[in-house]
Amino acid sequence: MRFSYYSVPFCKERTMTRHGKNCTAGAVYTYHEKRKDTAASGYGTQSVRLGKDAIKDFDCCSLSLQTCRDPVVTPDGYLYEKQAILEYILHQKTEIAKKMKAYEKQKQTQKSDSRLESKSEERGIAERFKTRENSIVSKPINPFTSGQAKESDSQSVAGASASTSKADSSAPAAGTSSSQSLPSFWIPSLTPEAKPTILKKPSKTVVCPMSGRPLKMNELINVHFTPLDPSLDRVALLARQERYLCAVTKDTLGNSVPCSVLKPSGAVVTQECVERLIRKDMTDPITGDKLTEKDIIPLQRGGTGFAGSGVGLKAKEARPVMMV
Repeated sequence: MRFSYYSVPFCKERTMTRHGKNCTAGAVYTYHEKRKDTAASGYGTQSVRLGKDAIKDFDCCSLSLQTCRDPVVTPDGYLYEKQAILEYILHQKTEIAKKMKAYEKQKQTQKSDSRLESKSEERGIAERFKTRENSIVSKPINPFTSGQAKESDSQSVAGASASTSKADSSAPAAGTSSSQSLPSFWIPSLTPEAKPTILKKPSKTVVCPMSGRPLKMNELINVHFTPLDPSLDRVALLARQERYLCAVTKDTLGNSVPCSVLKPSGAVVTQECVERLIRKDMTDPITGDKLTEKDIIPLQRGGTGFAGSGVGLKAKEARPVMMV
C-alpha cells in the first residue's frame, strides 16, 4: 500500500519539533540556546520586566508598601507613612550615634598607640646613644690585676651558659602558654596577618531611603487625599481600586495619572490641573496662599505595567559571568 505526501496530517508536518529549537548539529550558537543555557547555569545578569502585580500603588508607603493611614511626603515627592518614616529617622540617628562612638574609641586607641610608639622610639635612641658612648670610652689596663680579670671572665661565661640552659628548660612551658593564646586561624578576622578594621568617620546626616538625599523631620509635609466617597469607612475605601480624587477637578487618581502635592494645604491634584489652572496665578485653590515652584511637589508613583508609561520597570539580578 502506497502513501502519498498529502495523506500525512498537516499539523504534524508543520509543527517544529524540540530538536529544531535545540539543534546541536548546527555550527551557530543560537540566541535561544544562549538564553536557555544562561538561565539554567546560574551565570550572567538576568533582567526581568516587572508586571502590574509587582508595582506599589501611588498612595502606598515606600517603606511598608501598605496604604498610608497618615501620609507624609518628602520634598523629593516620595510618600511615606508618618509612623514608619519617623521610626526610620530615629533608628538611623541611633545607628549614627553608635558608629560615632566606635569611631571616637578607635581615635583614642590610635592616639595612645602613637604615644607609645614615640616613647619607644625615644627610648631606643637613648639606648643606642649609651652603647656608642660606652664603646668609645676605654678603661686603663692594670697589669697586676690581669689574672683576676681572666678568672672573672671565665666565671661570667659559666654563668651565661647556666642561664641559657635554664631558658631552654623553661621554653616548653612558655610554648604551651603561647599556644593557648593563639588566635583562631579559621576566622579571617583573627588570623595573625589580619589587620584591624579602620572605621571611617560616619556622616551625621539622615538620608532618605529612596532618594538618598538628606532628610529632616521638619521637611515632611502632611498629605490630604480627597476620598472618592466620603461616606465610606477606611476598610471599604481600601477595598476599592479607585479610592481618591483630585481636590480641584475631581478626576480619579491612579498610577497612570501624574499627581502633585501642594505644600500649603497638602492637597493632591493632577499635574494637568497644575499646568492649566494653578500655574496661571500660582495660588493654592484650597487655602488661597501664594505658591512658589518649591511648593508644588510632583508625587512619585510606581507605574502602570505598560511599556509606554515612562517608568523604568526592569529588575536586574547581577550574577557571575561565565567566560567562554
